[in-house]
Amino acid sequence: MELLLQRGASMLALSVVLAEQEGENLSGLSENPDRAIFAVRENSTTCLMVEFAVKILVPYDVLALNGIDLITEQAYFTLPRSAEIEGKCGATESEIHISWKNGAYLLRIYFSKVSSGCSRNFRDKGTEVWKISKVQFVYDTSETSHFINAYNPGKHTASTHRLSALVTPAGRSYVCAAQQSFTLISSDHQKGISVSMYDIQLQPFDMASDFMFGEPYKCIMDQRERLEETLPLILGLILGLIIIITLTIYHFHLKLTANQPQLPRDRSMYKNM
Repeated sequence: MELLLQRGASMLALSVVLAEQEGENLSGLSENPDRAIFAVRENSTTCLMVEFAVKILVPYDVLALNGIDLITEQAYFTLPRSAEIEGKCGATESEIHISWKNGAYLLRIYFSKVSSGCSRNFRDKGTEVWKISKVQFVYDTSETSHFINAYNPGKHTASTHRLSALVTPAGRSYVCAAQQSFTLISSDHQKGISVSMYDIQLQPFDMASDFMFGEPYKCIMDQRERLEETLPLILGLILGLIIIITLTIYHFHLKLTANQPQLPRDRSMYKNM
């Protein structure tokens, strides 16, 4: 019996090893020069895919001109389309690692699938949802193309804490043109790092088919923007309808009063009646 269990465990371990996962950069397919497309594939099938543009703002210290005080500068990044991709896909946990500049910069995004009852951001209870559970950025202030004259240069890691973002029903892809921003706390004296994503479509679980997203789930910000765009048109139509109704009523009123006998306004005329 123990031998059978050992063989079963060995077969399970072998199947895990055989489930090869590789990253693929598809950014050349994007018509938007700022938007990257990355995929993670397992056994030649897409299991995670992201399309987005990313901006990162990192504060760092430099020595002041007096050689004593420290002042804070800002390093600004955009995610390059030529980045290298790695990732992992699981039944309830997935992640994608995006690195560039020979590993000087590394953006990790972690996803989890949970019951909607575990998420405060989703009203429908009892169904499965997925979400971003963690965002992490590793950066090296000794890399001088972005960090100029950094004080005490070295590698640092910034991470979110207790994150539950972009909550989406399982089997669907999250779509949002509006900017989504995350604040990460850095190991460099607890500095706040800003990571912003926009023009987003991503799905970390239950892909519809190879390189194909599931049904889109649009973010609230896009819905609000669409309402703001259509609201003036709707109000204009309502106002036009009110004017038409008012003119129509006035027209009928004139017709009715025209057919009625007119009483003389001068009282002296009543004597001749």
